[in-house]
Amino acid sequence: MADRLKVLVIDDDTDFRESVRSILESHGYAVLEAESGKEGLSKVVAEKPDIIVLDIVMECDSEGYGVNQAIKYQDGYAAYRNIPIVMTSSIDLSPDERFPMAGELDMIRPDFYLTKPLDIPKFLEVLQRAAVLCPSHGEA
Repeated sequence: MADRLKVLVIDDDTDFRESVRSILESHGYAVLEAESGKEGLSKVVAEKPDIIVLDIVMECDSEGYGVNQAIKYQDGYAAYRNIPIVMTSSIDLSPDERFPMAGELDMIRPDFYLTKPLDIPKFLEVLQRAAVLCPSHGEA
């Protein structure tokens, strides 16, 4: 059981966010939600989540790639750089296919990557692994 770690779920699919909220809350996590990348980045700053679950493709204002890149590499988000990111996608590709590492195509890889629909036991196991990496680990 988690020690009330805060998980921010950034996804434009309301049903997905609600499903993930239900799963996480039933396992002891506190859950925050954002329906766009822009809202997600604002909540990262305001709420300082322990873990971020981030959809890659959102139709709103920003794709997950941009959010991941902002948190991991933009100076304005340096204080949040160590928050583990679990990126999700409905497109069934391996991390190597999804995040090529060849010259100009280099993409910033998330800490973890899962395809939708989520395999719930695997998702929970990934969150446990992410919890070990989160900046607040060991503070509780």
